[in-house]
Amino acid sequence: MKHPKPIEHEIKLNPKRYIVSKTDPKGIITYVNDYFVEIVKYTESELIGQPHSIIRHPDMPKIVFKMMWDRINRAENIMAVVKNLAKDGSYYWVITEFEPKVDPITNEVLSHTAFRKAAPQKAIDVMTPIYAKLIEIEKEGGMQASERYLRGFLEENQVTYDDFIDDLVGNHGLFKIFFAAMKKLFS
Repeated sequence: MKHPKPIEHEIKLNPKRYIVSKTDPKGIITYVNDYFVEIVKYTESELIGQPHSIIRHPDMPKIVFKMMWDRINRAENIMAVVKNLAKDGSYYWVITEFEPKVDPITNEVLSHTAFRKAAPQKAIDVMTPIYAKLIEIEKEGGMQASERYLRGFLEENQVTYDDFIDDLVGNHGLFKIFFAAMKKLFS
């Protein structure tokens, strides 16, 4: 499927609704909820069987996805601020949290369910220039260079990635409650 050309049109998400998708361990979409379909403007049949990267916006640095996949493939949760791309080229910002499903016998990751809510404007405002810098570094020095920059940024600010995102999201307790409720619905 052809990747859309981004346009400067933001889709404002309903803060009371959530976007859910499920992928196999390789990132192939196996489930999407109705709100996901509504926002991304693909049909459900266009999405199922496609790589989740179909909605990856080019303003997102590769290192962020590498970090996310490294963690979720180890069955570790991670929360991230992500700019995604709709079929018409519009974009939308979300806070994403993952729930890996693990085989209790083999400890193998069987699937990943992603739960998303509208990202707070503060998080968008902070992450936009950071992501732009990471992309600039990736173009010049590759993903390893952007990873070094990101690690240096976090060390300079004396914060872990998780604490940095928690701080940006604000009301993290409310997000934790929301994500816990969604996980119960989809488990």
